[in-house]
Amino acid sequence: MESKNPIEEAQRYVANAEEIIRKAKYDPELRSYTDSKYVKTAGNILWCGCLVALDAVLQIRNGKGRPSIEKYKEAAAKRDKKLLHFVTLGYDTMHLVMGYDGNKNKKVCEAGFECANSIIGRCATLYAAPGEA
Repeated sequence: MESKNPIEEAQRYVANAEEIIRKAKYDPELRSYTDSKYVKTAGNILWCGCLVALDAVLQIRNGKGRPSIEKYKEAAAKRDKKLLHFVTLGYDTMHLVMGYDGNKNKKVCEAGFECANSIIGRCATLYAAPGEA
């Protein structure tokens, strides 16, 4: 069942990504996962969860098509500098390095989860206090 609160929904995405990454085999000697499929899936789920939270706070989804990352960055810059910082790091880590590249390094994956929690946490603060930065 989908939550009506976008922040709770975004947190549900993170929980789903955690479930996916737990299924990945980990090689402690290499300090990495052995299959990029799980990393890519988790990274994409994390980023989608962040978009749910960002859409609730930035409200840039109007008209046709999808907003670009540049639109998210522009809107975040106008709304909150910390959020802009988290979005920039999060996009690179979750969407590009995890989601596209499938980087299997455990520290990279941990950084992706940290970025997601930072974005969603900042969005939770801004969502609770609309108009404030």
